[in-house]
Amino acid sequence: MRRFGYSSRNPSNCAKVGHSLRDPACGLSIGDQAIRNRAFLAPMAGITDRPMRQLAARYGAGLVVSEMIASGALSVGNDDMRRKLMPSPGLPHMVQLAGCDAGWMAAAARIAEDAGADIIDINFGCPAKRVINGYAGSALMRVPDLAERLVEAVVGATPRPVTVKMRLGWDDDSLNAPDIARRAVNAGARMITVHGRTRQQFYKGQARWRPVREVVEAVDVPVVVNGDIVSLDAAREALAQSGAAAVMLGRGAQGQPWLVGQIAAGLAGTPAPAAPEGDELTAIVVEHYEGVLSEYGTEIGVRAARKHLDWYLEAAAVALPKDTRKRLLECTAPAEVIGLVRAIFSNELRQAA
Repeated sequence: MRRFGYSSRNPSNCAKVGHSLRDPACGLSIGDQAIRNRAFLAPMAGITDRPMRQLAARYGAGLVVSEMIASGALSVGNDDMRRKLMPSPGLPHMVQLAGCDAGWMAAAARIAEDAGADIIDINFGCPAKRVINGYAGSALMRVPDLAERLVEAVVGATPRPVTVKMRLGWDDDSLNAPDIARRAVNAGARMITVHGRTRQQFYKGQARWRPVREVVEAVDVPVVVNGDIVSLDAAREALAQSGAAAVMLGRGAQGQPWLVGQIAAGLAGTPAPAAPEGDELTAIVVEHYEGVLSEYGTEIGVRAARKHLDWYLEAAAVALPKDTRKRLLECTAPAEVIGLVRAIFSNELRQAA
């Protein structure tokens, strides 16, 4: 029995016109969840919090994923983990869980379901030492039996569709993503996302999209290609090399959450909306900043927002005098920061690069 669904706007036409299962002209579903397009925002710890996910969703992302949530901490009521469960209106609510204990993962899946999760993703890809030291994240690529048991536990704990995000392997001597993907699908996973690097690469070098094709050929569920998707051209090339069903953007969306929707439009063959500028861009940056303050509280929020402000400057190619940049990124008074943002993005405080 196939665990995935593809449809077009007129599903009866899909087979008649000879669409392949991975043709972007066909629609995509994960279990009972219809996905509106084929460009997704990746889960990034400390980055894709609710304010960023809301912006990406509004500007056309097909799917957004929560930050990675530690299953053990969530299961014992950790407030920060519960905060990460909050949904982003307008799209299926996709929650990513991490852990290495089947009991904790099952308990966390039930909590996520009760909190409104529509799709539950399992993290087999995080390369951070603090994660892999507990045999979670990409460390699970080294213990396939445990990885499979975790999928079985989550699938058994919830009727919600379960997906898995992984890497090509631990290192170049163990590119075992096809085997891990097969095991995950046999255990009930309904979509696989592959970052085109090994754990040992972290985020260095170039993502390799071509090896993802081996995963596509190994399973009968949608496969999503991830890593260095920073433009429409890159997305098209990643799909061509991998044969994947969709793309997932991570760092490419930092400072430009609308890029996910732009790429989605391009892949669908429709005109991509222009990047926001002027008053619209200013309003987005202010909204994101205020959203982070609301999400974390002012004391933590003013620090958590700094990286986003920096990325907006970089994405917009804004060059500032050193003292202005320092004021913007180190100020702890929200009203002053918002005033600076409005002045900077209205071009009052820029200098030539």
